[in-house]
Amino acid sequence: MAEPQKEQQRPQRGKKPAVAESSKGSVNFTFAVPAKVEEIVGRTGTRGEAIQVRCRVLDGRDKNKVLRRNVRGPIQLGDTLMLRETEIEARQLNKSGRGSS
Repeated sequence: MAEPQKEQQRPQRGKKPAVAESSKGSVNFTFAVPAKVEEIVGRTGTRGEAIQVRCRVLDGRDKNKVLRRNVRGPIQLGDTLMLRETEIEARQLNKSGRGSS
C-alpha cells in the first residue's frame, strides 16, 4: 500500500510575528527613552490628527536635549513620552494654511 503524501508547508513570505519571542516564551521589548512634554506647538497632519510638541529627554545618551515630535492621541503638558529614538526631530510647524491670515 502506498503511504499518503504529506502536504508540504511553505513559509509565508513577508509575514513576521508581531512580538519577538525567544525559545523560552518570554517577550522582548525594544529600549525606550523617557521624555517630558514641555510645550504644545499645534496640530499637524492632513486632517489635524497629530499634535506637535516640544519635549525634553530625561535619560539616555541625549539627556536634557529638547526635541520637536509629532504625537497622536490625547496629550497634555507634563506627560511623559517613551521615545524609541532621539536622533530624528519633526519638521517645524509652519503657520500658513486655509484658516490663518
